[in-house]
Amino acid sequence: MVRTLFAFLFLLATLQSQPSAKRPLRHTDYDSWKSIAPQVLSRDGRYLAYGLFPQDGDGELVVRNLATGAEKRYPAGAVPLTPDTADAENPDATPPMRSIRIVFSSDTKHVIATTFPAKQDKKSKNGLLIVDLATGAETRMDDVASMQVPENGGPWVAYRKGPKTPVAAPPTTNNDGEDQRRAGGATAAGGREESGADLILRQLDTRVERTLEDVTEYTFAKDGKALAFAISSKNEDSNGVFKITPGDDAAPTALFAGKGKYTRPTFDRLEKQLVFSSNHADGKQFKAYLWDRQAAAAAELPGTGLAPGYVLADRGQASFSYDGSRIFLPAMTESALARAARPAVTPAAPAANEDKVLADLWHWKDDYIQPMQKVRAGQERLRTYRAVYHIADHKLVQLADTTMPTVQPADNGKLAIGSDDRKYRSMVDYDGSYADLYLIDTLTNQRTPLIEKFRGNAVWSPKAQYALAFKKGDWWSIRISDGYMTNLTSTIGVKFANELNDVPAEAASYGNAGWTRDGAAVLLYDMYDVWYVAADGKSSRRLTKGREQKLQFRVTMLDGRDGGGGFGAAPIEEDPDEERGLDPSKPLYLRGEHQETRESGIFKLASFNSPVEKLIYGAKAYRLVGKSKNADMVLIAASTFNEEPNLNVTDSTFRSLKQVTNANPQKDGILWGSGELMWFKNGDGVPLQAALYKPENFDPNKKYPLMIYIYERLSQGVHTFVRPQPGTSINISYYVSNGYLVLTPDIVYTLGSPGQSALKCVLPAIQELANRGYVDEKNIGIQGHSWGGYQIAYMLTRTNRFKVAEAGAPVGNMTSAYNGIRWGTGLPRQFQYEKTQSRIGGSLWENPLEYVENSPVFRANRVTTPLLILQNDEDDAVPWYQGIELFLSLRRNGKEAYLFDYNGEKHGLRRRHNQKDYTVRMQQFFDHYLKGAAAPEWLEKGIPYLDREEEKKTLNDAVYRK
Repeated sequence: MVRTLFAFLFLLATLQSQPSAKRPLRHTDYDSWKSIAPQVLSRDGRYLAYGLFPQDGDGELVVRNLATGAEKRYPAGAVPLTPDTADAENPDATPPMRSIRIVFSSDTKHVIATTFPAKQDKKSKNGLLIVDLATGAETRMDDVASMQVPENGGPWVAYRKGPKTPVAAPPTTNNDGEDQRRAGGATAAGGREESGADLILRQLDTRVERTLEDVTEYTFAKDGKALAFAISSKNEDSNGVFKITPGDDAAPTALFAGKGKYTRPTFDRLEKQLVFSSNHADGKQFKAYLWDRQAAAAAELPGTGLAPGYVLADRGQASFSYDGSRIFLPAMTESALARAARPAVTPAAPAANEDKVLADLWHWKDDYIQPMQKVRAGQERLRTYRAVYHIADHKLVQLADTTMPTVQPADNGKLAIGSDDRKYRSMVDYDGSYADLYLIDTLTNQRTPLIEKFRGNAVWSPKAQYALAFKKGDWWSIRISDGYMTNLTSTIGVKFANELNDVPAEAASYGNAGWTRDGAAVLLYDMYDVWYVAADGKSSRRLTKGREQKLQFRVTMLDGRDGGGGFGAAPIEEDPDEERGLDPSKPLYLRGEHQETRESGIFKLASFNSPVEKLIYGAKAYRLVGKSKNADMVLIAASTFNEEPNLNVTDSTFRSLKQVTNANPQKDGILWGSGELMWFKNGDGVPLQAALYKPENFDPNKKYPLMIYIYERLSQGVHTFVRPQPGTSINISYYVSNGYLVLTPDIVYTLGSPGQSALKCVLPAIQELANRGYVDEKNIGIQGHSWGGYQIAYMLTRTNRFKVAEAGAPVGNMTSAYNGIRWGTGLPRQFQYEKTQSRIGGSLWENPLEYVENSPVFRANRVTTPLLILQNDEDDAVPWYQGIELFLSLRRNGKEAYLFDYNGEKHGLRRRHNQKDYTVRMQQFFDHYLKGAAAPEWLEKGIPYLDREEEKKTLNDAVYRK
């Protein structure tokens, strides 16, 4: 008995000393999986504050003392649901998750953050959280619409409560067609409210508050010595723009007051001047007012100088030139202003017994077809056109109008580049967007032609001596004094356009890092390197030696700003507190990524004449996240397929990293996997790579089911951590955790043969992997969405290599899809086949056989693979009927096919409950065919229309609520 007891105790102790067994990912893991966003370092480098939010549920504000490691956490509510509308320009992209806003006071004594209501709280609204960093004490306010903290102004915060009687206007657009956004405005989306709300100024140290009533908009000076605000009161005589000095209890000073509306108070960069608009004079026409901070009140600016039929508008954002010498003001046509005053109404379809006529005319001479006009109607209805007020000359000049809607001023405001796209608009159907560029003298509005039929944007140099443009594979400088154009790159000997381009359009550039501070040179990217090129084209030199090492270098800033590196990447966004341009005398930081191994790291150039110094490098995806403003403290993230991009702190030497976050400690108890790269050759002998993901504790002597996921080139993501979450496509982490191999092969294309190109890449990649001996070749599945879905549909008509397949939003028939509409933008799909992704390279009438050859429906009778199709009835990129054509073609030929249509969904699933539902069904589908799991009832019997709601509830209850 004693021996038995000792044996039992020994066994118990042994079990307790061993780590608990890991388990695979489950669908129920998604909701609680957390993300870090945003993250902010205090300017003295002592504190890190970040949001930590699960996919579904309440999150936290985390404040960490970086010196002691002490952390405090504060409830921050639940992130609102992601909008169910996709990005019309990029429908494959997942909409960004909303996040809180976090700001440290400039004295680093407090951190201020916006908050959301808790998930179960149906009464509260967005709020504000203030944390005393010395004591950890928190103060909360409910129903807060916006907040501002002066950047350099000490212990102050201004926050505006929710409106008392909201009457929101739609978002406005400026002459560049961009939504206007203002942190201190009445609404987050740029709409203005006619009635005001309480604005509260709080002294953070003393907690003393001052309430200002009926405020619609406000703005803090960076130095914290002025808070300007607009008032809209029931007593209209109290309206106006006022200012107070924080810490001074004196009554607000009226910069201009009286009846009327007052909008858009905006400081210049140096915050010596403030501009705003008002219709005080007659209650209708708006005028601009300028306040010099040394003056007692604002002065009205002349309203003359606009083109006939145009007036200054209260919509659109006023702004100053970089040097503060000029003010750019929004103008509108009088007819547009009248339309804007009326509420926007979408005409309803007439009732059956109504005599009302409602019809659209599609005219062959229209610049944009009717669907594009409809999509853009909201923008066009409120479009503003840029005018400029020259302060020293006391002169107002209109720059943009309907003939030249886009105007991009230089820093000094003396010159601008305008674009006129009118004669090229119809070409957007089948080619792309072009415009003629003009140089504009902003004092006389004289327009001088620069470039004809140009695609893209010209980039001003800081001193406005030159502009930079990319055209026909080369970078060009435009000398502004006489308009002379110099080809900067044709004689350098390397390509500055995408060397891997395989679409029928001109190759895009690799981007640029921006101009030097003196405007004498620009930093340009080739495939690998950063080049210093003189603006006059007389000299150039390579700053990096990446091509020899197959390292791609791109300029990055320690605070996380970078020049991208993708094709056509934009220049680095400037810090508004610093002088424009890159300083050759200061260190230049670079991100380097090996183009074959995908190892990456951070590098440094001590000056433009120094050799590249490696700071940190390895088999991870390194990314700079931020830097404290006044201390040598840098925030960096690093990830692999098996390692989350948690945050690390270091200094600018990068000699040591200290991890300071652990977003998901539960990951340690979950089976994961590893990622590696695999070489193969496609059917034409081209060397390519694929990312291969293996389960944890992989055994090369076992046979594993294989999942293929495709789009175009995907191997570069081998070190990307794939967060477990539901969605439109397979979650690689989930499938690997549950015993699948997952392969994502790169695909390259031959023009005119996109389907065959995919087949020539995917099948050799599978065979290369199968030759290793651990693939269960009888159980291979494939999945892809949109372009990936099309390629899968095509391949199934040519091969029986796959046991089962899923194709999301596939084009089944190119001959009908060619003349379809991308309803998200209203754009005809012709351009996609002639110039971009679909890669036919000609019109339907020029290359009819290629359209038929690449269309799966014409060989649907040859398919032998069971196919699951996702095709939603409000798809805004691929016409809904494409999935239907494919399904009906398969059905007519007696082929096993299933089509899910999530009612009201767009190109990709956006509503979380639908994402979770389809994620489970895909897993059931693949597990049944590739793992021998029992077939779900919907697969065997279908879902009768009358039972569909109950069936979905039953399935989701069984999976997510068991």
